[in-house]
Amino acid sequence: MNLDQHETFRQTIDEKLAGGLPADREQHLREHLDTCAACQEYFNAGNRVIAGLGGFSFEVDPTLNARVLSSLRRPAQPDRRRRWALISVAAVVLTMGGSLVDLRFGDVIASVFDIGRMPVRQGLLAFWIVPSLCVLLLFPLLPLLSKAGTHREERTQ
Repeated sequence: MNLDQHETFRQTIDEKLAGGLPADREQHLREHLDTCAACQEYFNAGNRVIAGLGGFSFEVDPTLNARVLSSLRRPAQPDRRRRWALISVAAVVLTMGGSLVDLRFGDVIASVFDIGRMPVRQGLLAFWIVPSLCVLLLFPLLPLLSKAGTHREERTQ
């Protein structure tokens, strides 16, 4: 007997064990089980599993199903407020750090690189302080801008 026919009978056995097999197909299955030891063993193993599960029971909160379904319908959203707060704190730290470096170490940096104090200050301002200040100001606005854009798209559709 070829493997595809065994697979077909195994699916039929699974349907029988689940309790949803019409009488004519069940009769055909019985005839096959009388002649095929491999399918008979598969059927017996399935019966043993079902018998073992028969004694297995547990109590479930009746509202669990509704809660699970509602959580599956809800899109997964990370904790946005916490993320925005951490980014804002990082921007504040970077801004203050850049200012501190400029105030405390600007002269040292200028002497190490043998350049004037003003180019060091302008470099720190242009490449550190202003970008981190922009992040500090922009990130709290992004959720508001994002919501406004989403609402605008919904209205146009």
